[in-house]
Amino acid sequence: MPNPPMLELRGVDKSFGPVHVLKSVDFTARPGEVTALVGDNGAGKTTMIKCIGGTYKIDAGEVLFEGNVHTVSGPRDAAALGIEIVYQDLALADNLDIVENMFLGREDITKFHTLNENTMERKAKEALASLSVRTVRSVRQKVSSLSGGQRQTVAIAKAVLWQSRVVILDEPTAALGVAQTEQVLDLVRRLAGQGVAVILVSHNMNDVMKVADSIGVLYLGRMAAQVRRIDVTQTQVVELITAGRSGDLGLSAAESSGVTV
Repeated sequence: MPNPPMLELRGVDKSFGPVHVLKSVDFTARPGEVTALVGDNGAGKTTMIKCIGGTYKIDAGEVLFEGNVHTVSGPRDAAALGIEIVYQDLALADNLDIVENMFLGREDITKFHTLNENTMERKAKEALASLSVRTVRSVRQKVSSLSGGQRQTVAIAKAVLWQSRVVILDEPTAALGVAQTEQVLDLVRRLAGQGVAVILVSHNMNDVMKVADSIGVLYLGRMAAQVRRIDVTQTQVVELITAGRSGDLGLSAAESSGVTV
């Protein structure tokens, strides 16, 4: 039996002027699982994760964390709940080393108002070690010297360092080669193995079918379906993405055609 949801959206709406981007969206993410969020361009994926992360405030509906309703009015509210978003651009500073990036904006300061370099370095190493990362030579490497896969590793380890409980990964393998993609997907599974609720936003169906436990499909701002990965085929998921329905699964004919119901 699946774990109770760590994060849940109920009937979430979001509009920008006359454009209704999210329409009564329901979604759950459970601890210890990878929940994929898929959909075509313009389906509402970015808006949805920005609502979860507090960048956008929802117009209607509820956001629940561990079964309790919370108002997420900004990124600080989301961070206080333990929600971390790793965006596609990673938001890493090339001119800083791994330790400095992992503590950027949250530096450990001594009583003498200096940086506690030894403690920060130790905690950075522990975060990487907890994910069994062996591809990084030194935590004092400049980020500019890292490969795309290593940069993703640093961004994910940063979420571990700050004990995030929900981690949203936005297209983590988009610019990676085959070997680096495998490393990052392995890291995603290990992150979920630590009890974190991982939300994987991806266009890559092979990645989704390989690591996801659950798949949520957005279609024209509606949640067409959220299904267990073992219960569907890749073809069914693609049909949900492109048409909003696959056989008896998904939206009604009226909803999938974009008609307001």
